[in-house]
Amino acid sequence: MRIALFGYQTWGHRLLQALLESRHEAVLLVTHPDGEDAYEQLWPDSVAELAAEHAIPTVHREQALAGDEELAERIRSSRADIIVAVNWRTWIAPEIFSIPRYGTLNTHDSLLPKYAGFAPITWALINGEERVGITAHEMDGELDTGDIIGQRSVAVEPQDTSATLVEKTLDLFGPLTLDALEAIESGTGERIVQDRSQASFFHKRTAEENRIDWTWSAQDLVNLVRAQADPYPNAFTFRGEERIEILWATVAEKVYGGTAGRIFYREGDGVAIVCGPEAHRGRNRGLVIQRLRTADGRELTGREYFTRMGGYLTRHPAGAPVAV
Repeated sequence: MRIALFGYQTWGHRLLQALLESRHEAVLLVTHPDGEDAYEQLWPDSVAELAAEHAIPTVHREQALAGDEELAERIRSSRADIIVAVNWRTWIAPEIFSIPRYGTLNTHDSLLPKYAGFAPITWALINGEERVGITAHEMDGELDTGDIIGQRSVAVEPQDTSATLVEKTLDLFGPLTLDALEAIESGTGERIVQDRSQASFFHKRTAEENRIDWTWSAQDLVNLVRAQADPYPNAFTFRGEERIEILWATVAEKVYGGTAGRIFYREGDGVAIVCGPEAHRGRNRGLVIQRLRTADGRELTGREYFTRMGGYLTRHPAGAPVAV
């Protein structure tokens, strides 16, 4: 089939490479202009450069909206049989995605209907999911809601971070998308209607989502630290006025009670912090900060940084006004 690819970053690059190695023909690339967002710098393989190497016509768009006659004409004149979308950051209007005879196939990096929207792997890791994966689905008038054509998944291992899970799932995009294209072209693939009662839709992550809330359980905080491990912006907290980034943490061996955020006890090379809902009841294990980064860029173990016990870690720097 003739493919118009709507793609961006490493996801788009990997999928275009898979298309180039398949029997299908990539006839048009629509991609986003490069931006300044920190998350965009993490997976920067340029699908536009790969397209240029193979003389594939390229169009840059922030959005694909109704009324964009130039974009619509480029798709029509490419004689694309189908649009394939991957890591397209904005909604595609029906007037655009319905132009090819087979419509549009989107490959999304979650196991739909859960984790539609943005940063699905990061949110799934924070929420302690045992598996993450990707879904190939037909595009309809809403975001990530169309009929499912296929899915693939990988297990979440104890040492996985968002970065390692992205690497694992990146290898799935080409094979799954090619399988879905075969199913669409042959008309033999089973369409599974998404169970909307199981659906969840997540927003983009910002620095605010990385701010540690010490009323979370230790396991939830471990998951947050893993989800925001390097090269992603790290989870952070404050000791007095100093912002510290948590690079690695574990659930404490012991139950610690008191006030959430209290710097309490040494465990190995780390230091346990009181945390969890109703921490004062003494029913929660603490969070052991194993490694951290200081405001001046030093990386230290918890024991090296916390030379004395006592005091508190907080969501905001000491003395800062806090909205209520």
